[in-house]
Amino acid sequence: MSSEAGRALVTGSSSGIGLAVARRLLADGWQVLGFDVAPPAMEDARFEPVTVDLTDTAAVARRAETLGPLGAVVHAAGILRPASLGALDPAHGEAMWRLHVEAATALANTVLPQMAKRGHGRMVLIGSRVARGVAGRSQYAATKAAIASLARSWAAEVVAQGVTVNVVAPAATQTGMLADPARQGTPSRVPPIGRLIQPEEVAALVAFLLSPDAAAITGQEIQICGGSSLVP
Repeated sequence: MSSEAGRALVTGSSSGIGLAVARRLLADGWQVLGFDVAPPAMEDARFEPVTVDLTDTAAVARRAETLGPLGAVVHAAGILRPASLGALDPAHGEAMWRLHVEAATALANTVLPQMAKRGHGRMVLIGSRVARGVAGRSQYAATKAAIASLARSWAAEVVAQGVTVNVVAPAATQTGMLADPARQGTPSRVPPIGRLIQPEEVAALVAFLLSPDAAAITGQEIQICGGSSLVP
């Protein structure tokens, strides 16, 4: 693996899926930069935590411009603020949009053109099965649906330059987000396999999409659903 291809940026690296992805990439030999506002949850000689508020689009863009060559970007940071009609909070919708969509856009706007010039690169966005629409999750679903459309559009712009952009969309995953007080009264639906998806399972798919073996996969939204898509 070349030094350029060996540097990856992971957002949300202090917990949940982002932490699992960062650990998996370190195990696979990557050097990892972790973007998060929270303190780092691990120490490793090849891990560099970077404190940044991912809801501050301008700050994300400034940081992205200083990173140097990257072989991969994984945007895993996320929040969920569920609400039903009549109780939708514009501030919650805006916060999810900034974190899920605008942060991804700021990163892509800087990093993908650089990857295209070098003729290699990978970007993976963490989406959700909820993007197809779920009662009480409309604002969250809208941001995740936007991610899928952005990824497909960006993939079309850089495919000829050897850069891929994909979305990994898990069903309910065993992370700290499930214990968030903001979710009280809106439990996640356990997939038909009888358990929640594990962050390490998501990280394994992300790692594959960053590998040379996945060079022909781009513009796709790949589900890890535990059989949820099989249920009418």
